Amino acid sequence: MDTRRRFPMRRRVGGAVNPVTLAVLAIVVVLGVAAYFLIVKPYRDANADLAQQNAASAPKQGTSKEAPPANVDALSVDQLLAEARTAMNDQRLVAPAGNNAFEFYMKVLQKQPGNAVAADALRETFSYGAAATEQTINGRDFNEAQREIDLLAKADPANYTLTILRSKLDAQRKTQDREQQQAAQDAQKAQLAQQNAAAAAKAQAEQQAAAAAEAQRQQASRDQATRVAQQQATAQPAAAARAPAAAARPAADSEAISDAVLVRQVNPRYPTAAMRSNQEGWVDVELTVGTDGAVSNVNVVDAQPKHVFDRSAIDAVSRWEFKPATRNGEPMTVTLRRRLQFNLGR
Repeated sequence: MDTRRRFPMRRRVGGAVNPVTLAVLAIVVVLGVAAYFLIVKPYRDANADLAQQNAASAPKQGTSKEAPPANVDALSVDQLLAEARTAMNDQRLVAPAGNNAFEFYMKVLQKQPGNAVAADALRETFSYGAAATEQTINGRDFNEAQREIDLLAKADPANYTLTILRSKLDAQRKTQDREQQQAAQDAQKAQLAQQNAAAAAKAQAEQQAAAAAEAQRQQASRDQATRVAQQQATAQPAAAARAPAAAARPAADSEAISDAVLVRQVNPRYPTAAMRSNQEGWVDVELTVGTDGAVSNVNVVDAQPKHVFDRSAIDAVSRWEFKPATRNGEPMTVTLRRRLQFNLGR
């Protein structure tokens, strides 16, 4: 076999393969370096920041005293990522509005769709943002809680945690409504109880006043009875003293004058107001009986109580009729006094 022609061919083949291999290796190295600086390194930086937050358990949502960037839309992707990392360090995951990590990361995705740093950060911190939103719900800041839920929904619309958060927000709203309704009912009950107490106090005061008025009326009746008894006791001795003198007069004198005799008496009407207030009393009237037996010139001489029974007494007496008084058989005009009693008949 002739080997002189075979060896050169091997050398030519080997020379054709080596440049291609070197070129492929060079391309792989370049791509690896570019991937490290463009994807892996920023991704590791973001994860390092998130790891610090994860070590502190679920971070609570904070309130930044720093104002948000003046023009977020004008920030570059790197600047937005830096703002997002700062917000994460400050525990501003979903609040305040316009100055939180979620909004910065989503702004990165708007400028650079598919940015792995922003997408991974939103995915890995979603549960922490949900925890912060739940704290807002428990604090009953319902408008802010709704905004945060909407923000989380933009980051991951299909996440089941959103359903849980919405249910908790609805439950808290209903609980607050029930508490407000209960507070209103309690206030209404308290007002009603106060009104009832005032009405009861007023009724008791009226009862006490009525009892005092009744006691005063009864005392007045007793005083009147005492005065009448005293007047009768005073009148009896005078009548006894006049009796012998009248007996000593000639019989002709006693027969010459006859007193007027009441032949038709009209009872007075009991005043309605006095009946309602349980008032009793009497009225002394003076009247003139004419020669025809008719009554005129009826006047009230005295009354107790004053002006209560006067009108009824005058009306009744004015309709009385008498057999006229006579002197020696001739009718004559006389003036008489009569007392009308007003009693309720108890």
